[in-house]
Amino acid sequence: MSELTLLILRIGFLLLLWFFIFAIVYALRSDLFGAPVRRLKGEGGASSKPSVSKPQPAPAPVAAPAAPAQAPHSGPAITPSGGALPSAGGSGAARNLVITSGVASGTSIALDDVVTIGRSGDSTLVIVDEYTSTYHARLARSGEQWILTDLDSTNGTRLDGVKVTKPVAVPPFTPVTIGTTTFELRP
Repeated sequence: MSELTLLILRIGFLLLLWFFIFAIVYALRSDLFGAPVRRLKGEGGASSKPSVSKPQPAPAPVAAPAAPAQAPHSGPAITPSGGALPSAGGSGAARNLVITSGVASGTSIALDDVVTIGRSGDSTLVIVDEYTSTYHARLARSGEQWILTDLDSTNGTRLDGVKVTKPVAVPPFTPVTIGTTTFELRP
């Protein structure tokens, strides 16, 4: 082989090695600090802290009992270590989220229009376990039903034992599993 061919092969191999090093660093950063938050179309403006976008109304494949509108709360985040619980208001079908198993078993929170779930302190429901992503899932009211969306989490979200791959309606008393925590929507 000529010296030029060997030089080109060496440079190509070096570039390939650097590509793998950058891919490993990116994967480690994502595992340690969470994936970057993606904004939905139509949401503009810069924000200094990451936030979860408001959900767009999506058609749901399963019908659920109606949930009435209620005043949103601006209470503190619920943590497994025993954060304050917001007051329950209104009446109707699903108005509470009750944790049935996991670190915070027995905890109940009032449902707001949007409930974010993950390890992040910005989440409405903070789940501290190694199987939960920083921004894991979102539960949002869409008309008369609750829609569960997995936010591209590493370990996934399960609704009644089935992995959630697209936004899906959550009927009351149906178990939702995130990491080692299971919860249900209840009246």
